[in-house]
Amino acid sequence: MDPVRNPYAPGAGQRPPELAGRDRELQQFEVVLERVARGRPERSMIITGLRGVGKTVLLNTFRSMAMQKLWGTGKIEARPEQSIRRPVAAALHMAIRELAPRHRAPERIEYFLGVLKSFAQAGEEPGGKTRARAHRWQPGIDVPAVRGRADSGDLEIDLTELFVDAASVATDLGVGIGLFVDEMQDVPADDVSALCAACHELSQAGGPLIVVGAGLPHLPAVLSASKSYSERLFRYARIDRLDRESADQALLAPAEREGVTFTPEALDALYEAADGYPYFVQAYAKVAWDMAPASPINAEDVRVAAPEAESELAVGFFGSRYERATPAERDYMRAMAMLGDDPVPTAAVAEELGRKPSSLSPARDGLIKKGLIYSAERGMVAFTVPHFGQFLRAQPA
Repeated sequence: MDPVRNPYAPGAGQRPPELAGRDRELQQFEVVLERVARGRPERSMIITGLRGVGKTVLLNTFRSMAMQKLWGTGKIEARPEQSIRRPVAAALHMAIRELAPRHRAPERIEYFLGVLKSFAQAGEEPGGKTRARAHRWQPGIDVPAVRGRADSGDLEIDLTELFVDAASVATDLGVGIGLFVDEMQDVPADDVSALCAACHELSQAGGPLIVVGAGLPHLPAVLSASKSYSERLFRYARIDRLDRESADQALLAPAEREGVTFTPEALDALYEAADGYPYFVQAYAKVAWDMAPASPINAEDVRVAAPEAESELAVGFFGSRYERATPAERDYMRAMAMLGDDPVPTAAVAEELGRKPSSLSPARDGLIKKGLIYSAERGMVAFTVPHFGQFLRAQPA
């Protein structure tokens, strides 16, 4: 089999050759786009799921759909303990630049860019330096800052005013603006509260600006903790592993475009190995293609390829995350793994380690901040990475 023609693409956020099993979410977002563009009330959208299920791919696809509707779009990737002020400013700058050539009133664009510049400069420098230093930072906008608008230093007030002004520019063109936020669970708590408040204000005013977020399964709880009304503010879409039909489609469609196919037994073996998780589907299929001597790819080809695929996953998908953990955090994860693959009580983890639950709080909190585990519900924890427990149980003690 020619490796150059291999269509499969295991990668972080890399779109697979066939986006299978996500028709429902795509249709939902199509409705959101149409309703917002027509001035109808509509909620922003949140995608949640484990790592490797295709959240970033779906987020990027949503953004492409918005761009095809001639919306202005911008995207940020949240980082722990980093304010979203400047990333949001950069993202909305990009969105407005997409709309500006079609706008008939350059002074409206210039005014908004002045507000945007003022918003970007109103926060503190990284490290808590004073606002006076902050004004030296230039966001690449060659207009004077507009004083007295989105520059109070209070992110909730400033973000609301910025969103309202951005939505006003989009209204002039009869389109919308989409702000896409990846790893949304990492947005600092105060910033989450400000973002929810701004979205709430905008939804009441009917402005054509939406926030589309993607994050780990506990993201709805993060949003709910910041604002009680967040449950009604967003439309939530939980994505998970692919069903058998969708997994087969993800394998067969790109192969058949290259004149290659799989035997039914090979599809059985691949589904069993990948367990329906989109990243694993791509990973196993890529190696099976490279190792198969000819089409159709059969079950023996998959059997021969499996150890190589598992070795690559152990290094790139599992191992890279494991290496980020401290020794105490690794002990915590191993104890979780020994208790099974489902969410486990934190008390049971402590018992497994022979420790008091309170003494394990630093390790648990560190793992949550690193995105390796999440709190499935009060007193319970689970891995953010599918099959991570299996990986840990296979490691030498």
